[in-house]
Amino acid sequence: MKPRIDGAEFGSITVDGFDIGYDVLIRLSGEIKKRKKKLSKAVFGTSHTISLEEAKYIFEKGTERLIIGSGHNSMVELSKEASEYFKKKKVRVDLLPTPEAIQQWNKAKGSIIGLFHVTC
Repeated sequence: MKPRIDGAEFGSITVDGFDIGYDVLIRLSGEIKKRKKKLSKAVFGTSHTISLEEAKYIFEKGTERLIIGSGHNSMVELSKEASEYFKKKKVRVDLLPTPEAIQQWNKAKGSIIGLFHVTC
């Protein structure tokens, strides 16, 4: 079952009533995991560009859509390699500022995963 995101403030996100103080990845199963930023930071020196390595970690077989909350100031982006990877896997990627991504997440149906950056 897909968890509901109640909202986000700079530095935290509230999922099903629980405040979480880090970026989250929500799996197809609804499981909430801490984002593995280091996979991108090792390649780009920042977690604001999603690397191919992180894209491979994010992806799950059966995913039709990935909603990415790019932060309150839209700082997160996909690398060219990550974008091509998701296209190859036939995953629709919606990259939106985190507050807008949360709205899309809560309305979305189907096989969806989410990645939400909670700061910039």
